This record gives sequence, structure tokens and C-alpha cells, in this order.
Amino acid sequence: MKLDAPFYTEEELDALYEENPVEAMRISREQHLLRAQLARALPAGTAAQPPARGEIESTLAEARRILLRDGGDLEFVGLADAVLRVRLKGACAGCPRAALDLRYVVEALVRRRHPQIAKVENVY
Repeated sequence: MKLDAPFYTEEELDALYEENPVEAMRISREQHLLRAQLARALPAGTAAQPPARGEIESTLAEARRILLRDGGDLEFVGLADAVLRVRLKGACAGCPRAALDLRYVVEALVRRRHPQIAKVENVY
């Protein structure tokens, strides 16, 4: 299973379902399995040094591109004690799915690239 595969939004999967329902179901299942695998993955060989701010902002820029597709946004707030603090903005602020996007998109991406980060939190 590819760990760097892009996640499709619900709207993208719905559009694909209209064209090719079998492919849409396959992708949906793969995404579900990948999210479960990322949630279970424990960081192997965590480094003592936290990543540089530039490295984190580069990773967050990729997460922003995903969130911007649905009108959401994200900003870096700070990093302390292996906890990355971000602020969800735009359509993400107050969205019922924001917690899921934070965990399964932002945190999964950040922890995959920077295993020394234990958690990603949204601050208001």
C-alpha cells in the first residue's frame, strides 16, 4: 500500500462514482485502510531533535493545498514538547469534519514526514 497516495475528497469520490463506481469503491476502501494504517503507525526511531520550522511549514503547505480544495485553510502556530499547534481557518473553522481533517489529513501527513511530532492540535 502506498503511503504517499493523495487522499480524494468526498466530492471527488462522488464524481468518480458517477463515471466508474468500481474504481471509486476501490479508492475509497484503500483510503480507509491507509487512514487506519497511519493511525496505528508508531514512529520508529524517533529523533531527539525536533524538525526545523521551515521543514514543518513545508509539510503544512502540502496539507494546506488539500484543505484549500474545500475552502479551508491552515496556519502554523507553534511547536512545543513534540506537539504541533495549528489554527484551522476558512471553511474548516466550525466545520463538523474539521476534527477528522485535522487527524486524518494534517496529523497523518505531519507524523509521516516528522515522526518525532507526537500530536497535532488545533488552537482557536
